Amino acid sequence: MRPITKKITTIVAITLPLTLALGACSGGGGGSGGGSSDGDQTLSVWAWDPAFNIAALEEAEKIYQQDNPDFKLEIQETPWDDLQPKLTTLAQSSQFDELPDIFLMQNNAFQKNALNYPDLFSEMSSDAVDFSEFPDAVTAYSTLDDVHYGIPFDSGTAITALRTDILEQAGYTIADFTDITWDDFIVKGKDVLAKTGYPLLSGQAGSADTIMMMLQSAGASLFDDEGMPTISDNDALLAAIDTYKELVDSGIFIEVNSWDEYLGTFINDSVGGTLNGVWIVGNIQGVEEQSGKWAITNVPKLDTVPNATNYSANGGSSWAISSNADVDLATDFLASTFAGSPELFDTILPKSGAVANWLPAGDSEAYSEPNAFFGGQAIFSEVAAFGAEVPSNNTGAYYYEGRDAVSAAITQIIGGAEPKSALDEAQANVEFAMG
Repeated sequence: MRPITKKITTIVAITLPLTLALGACSGGGGGSGGGSSDGDQTLSVWAWDPAFNIAALEEAEKIYQQDNPDFKLEIQETPWDDLQPKLTTLAQSSQFDELPDIFLMQNNAFQKNALNYPDLFSEMSSDAVDFSEFPDAVTAYSTLDDVHYGIPFDSGTAITALRTDILEQAGYTIADFTDITWDDFIVKGKDVLAKTGYPLLSGQAGSADTIMMMLQSAGASLFDDEGMPTISDNDALLAAIDTYKELVDSGIFIEVNSWDEYLGTFINDSVGGTLNGVWIVGNIQGVEEQSGKWAITNVPKLDTVPNATNYSANGGSSWAISSNADVDLATDFLASTFAGSPELFDTILPKSGAVANWLPAGDSEAYSEPNAFFGGQAIFSEVAAFGAEVPSNNTGAYYYEGRDAVSAAITQIIGGAEPKSALDEAQANVEFAMG
């Protein structure tokens, strides 16, 4: 995504009671939680996902402590759906002293936050971090006017992860689900369901994640090159929604109400697989009894969309240093670990599936190591190859408004609404949000 340099002056106010938003906040660099000039070597961090991001932070802390034994991280688990409203509320009320030293930011949300709330961020020093060691397309998310405000962390390359024992019961292998179309997937998914009783996929009702992965696999988007919404009359979007509806209607894809329920579907043996960013591997590997029963492959492609591919992405995030931080300590910590430690990525890769955006990490032999949980498959070398094929698309500064509007439209369409009418309404809602 190309950096957006024009100031966006119209924003969507997220209404959240200030006391609710601030009540759980820990102090940043100038308060109780952050490092300071008096020799305190503590940094406070907001991040989500204990099995992935927080696990990576804990390993980074250990590595940094090798040369800085008094260093400590105070990590506050903060789901993204809570973190964004907290940042918005703090920015709008100028309560910057309530910020942590470091916070994690979804890549797709970085541009809008940096444009609308620049006082949340500290600049990243190019003297401390060699940004040429990250893909340009990834650093662009957190770069404004050639100034860096984030250090990219993980790759969101999408995978289809399937239970090989369930496929075998229906007479299939992972190869039967490799380089296929969604029509092929639906035919085989129905067969697996009929023979084993297992749906192959699951997801949160009212979430557009699967739709967005389908779109990016074809290089398509909800926005044009100027950042304007293209939700109405979007052929690729219509094809993705038609496919998703067929998945749900056929029983191949089951919808649940929350993220925890979604994780439970494959952790608790309710479905035969999942389709998501590679970071989902950390959750999959949490059930020892399923070791050796999984494999990964690329994603199905849309049948009727020109330039459709079998490669996509979902997610990806970057570390930001707040305006309330001990900037020198926070910069040195991030530069020494997430932008400078092969040891860190060698450690977290097999445990959590944290495929790095820091390019030197990819030279590690850890990427080619067989993964016992996935039947001896060298999954990370395959994911690295997938990542090189993911089409780029323009997410726009209003990505989340677009995604949320499409999510609402999908709920209507699943309930029987006419697709064009629902998408026209979604288009109007995004245009209104953009002013």
